[in-house]
Amino acid sequence: MMTLALDTSSKTVGIALLDGEEILAETFFNLNVNSSLLLLPAIEDMFRITNVSAEHIDLWACTVGPGSFTGLRIGVGTVKGLALATGRPVVGVSTLEALAFNGVDAGMMICPMMDAQKNQIYTALYFPGSGYSLKRIGDERSTDLQTFLVSIDENVLFIGDGALKHRDRISEFLPSQSCFAAPHLHAVRASSVGLLGLKYHERGETLDLLTFTPRYLRLSEAELKLAQQNIQAGPESENG
Repeated sequence: MMTLALDTSSKTVGIALLDGEEILAETFFNLNVNSSLLLLPAIEDMFRITNVSAEHIDLWACTVGPGSFTGLRIGVGTVKGLALATGRPVVGVSTLEALAFNGVDAGMMICPMMDAQKNQIYTALYFPGSGYSLKRIGDERSTDLQTFLVSIDENVLFIGDGALKHRDRISEFLPSQSCFAAPHLHAVRASSVGLLGLKYHERGETLDLLTFTPRYLRLSEAELKLAQQNIQAGPESENG
């Protein structure tokens, strides 16, 4: 099965082409630029170099969140367009699970942690299982670091830009229980998205192209402002 996998959930952009579980090509950018400027040209270059076209793709995979609101919309929109044009199925992979997959052979609990800005993190806990599988413990969440750390009571491998940003605080709070992934493992890899996407597809977890949307875990800035305006306008509306 030929799979094209994308990740645009953060400031990095990744694209990978897989034939079954074999990674044929992978491109990774960490340039902090709008992913819309990179994504389609990079896909076209990968197709040209590998002599593959969209018609050869059997499965499309992308991260669906949490992550950057703009980045996720670009990735999801791109995959939707490609899937509609080719009639091939799509799987949506959790960004946190894809990040945790970087440490799947660690032999301990894995904590993917993404910087969510505003003193918040996106995070979850995973146990590695047999056959390079991951079992999530509890829910994915958007929370503050302190609230999350008090819930940890065993050794944990921290992975992600959130872990790097808060490394000193994590080490201080969990001095004997925390360890950190190697530098090259702190970003989502599109090849991980593709490998996980194959597992999703085997379980029949494909998405409805017309209805699936990114999973943000929290409201956008615009939605927060609108909610605040509605709260402020509430009493006036009732009195009016």
